[in-house]
Amino acid sequence: MVKEMRSVVNPFSPLKHNNVIIKFAVSFLLVGLAFHLLVSDSFRFSSVVETPVPANEETEPESLMASLPAEEPLSNDFAANESQTSQPGKCDLFVGDWIPDPSGPFYTNQSCLQIEGHQNCMKNGRSDSGYLHWRWNPRGCSLPRFNPKKFLRLMRNKSWAFIGDSISRNHVQSLLCTLSQVEQAVEVYHDEEYRSKIWRFPSHNFTLSVIWTPFLIKADIFEDMNGVSSSEIQLHLDKLDKKWTDQYRNLDYAIIAGGKWFLKTAIYHENNVVTGCHYCPGKNLTELGFDYAYRKAMQLIFNFITNSGHKALAFFRTTTPDHFENGEWFSGGTCNRKVPFKEDEVSMTDVDTIMHNIELEEFEKATALGPEKGVALKLLDTTRLSLLRPDGHPGPYRQFQPFAEDKNAQVQNDCLHWCLPGPIDSWNDLVMEMIVNGGI
Repeated sequence: MVKEMRSVVNPFSPLKHNNVIIKFAVSFLLVGLAFHLLVSDSFRFSSVVETPVPANEETEPESLMASLPAEEPLSNDFAANESQTSQPGKCDLFVGDWIPDPSGPFYTNQSCLQIEGHQNCMKNGRSDSGYLHWRWNPRGCSLPRFNPKKFLRLMRNKSWAFIGDSISRNHVQSLLCTLSQVEQAVEVYHDEEYRSKIWRFPSHNFTLSVIWTPFLIKADIFEDMNGVSSSEIQLHLDKLDKKWTDQYRNLDYAIIAGGKWFLKTAIYHENNVVTGCHYCPGKNLTELGFDYAYRKAMQLIFNFITNSGHKALAFFRTTTPDHFENGEWFSGGTCNRKVPFKEDEVSMTDVDTIMHNIELEEFEKATALGPEKGVALKLLDTTRLSLLRPDGHPGPYRQFQPFAEDKNAQVQNDCLHWCLPGPIDSWNDLVMEMIVNGGI
């Protein structure tokens, strides 16, 4: 937290003429120093952002506004949200609490056509709706709700990609559902397995895509759509996946994320030689562990972004904890809780802690290079706030009406992905706050 410097000199106090001149000069110097500190701080890469100024003083980022035509004023709802913010200062958006929100989500499973069946919890038979009525509230400042109309205006003539695994696809569906309340996206591309997709918002010339690359680095995967493997994954720890790197320089914005796939059995390759593995008993290979591979991947990713010379704004989203209890996804694990955890009610697992620490350490190294690289890299640290939401997963309602024929049916639970609508919608609030008030 950077302390704000303020001048306490009042140039209009009834002092002698010389004292007035001297104090005015001192005040001028202090104000100049404060301005210098403020400007230099704006170049730091951080998850800490300034709280918004009052609505009537808000200015758009210059780099975005240059391409925006004059349009109608924003709705009063957004102005009201902005007026609830705390005094100007610094706030860590990722430290806070989930608070009740009677207003509920922007959309429903009936008003949005982009929800995949696995995340359509209400259609699949989930009867409780309490999980829809919570909002993330950072401590020390208020977080305005995502404004789809304003977001589309900011994104006119821009391109944005979500790069990662199925959680990234889960997130892009959340954004599509929210934006659909203003304009329906048109799907213009999908790969053979419908994992990578591209949409366009015609009236804003905005392109939104999801690029499925679960490791972000080169991987030979022998797994079908149901997660059944026929052979070990071959993971190349010194090569990024060209599926996303070849497209990166065409993007204005990107949200990049890795995580859970690194826990799978994999054979590790470096310099075209097998160097070890993760969880490969009987292979007579050195057990290097998922953490070894994940750190290598983070280093490759951040090195590519910071040395790309491309001026995109890149967010790195941290790993997402799951909430399986009494087993794992393959051994009867469930997630039946109905309300969020409080801060002192839950701790991260050892695996999630290791993965999250690697992300933070490598991100800090990358951003320590400073602004001379000319690359905007921001941390979207959703790990802890997601940990507090065990109530927001599909659970058994990953399938359609799983208990319609047998109330005691044994079904596989999904305690990793998020219901739509659901807690993942709050990630959009964070992203927009970081764009609008994050020093872009």
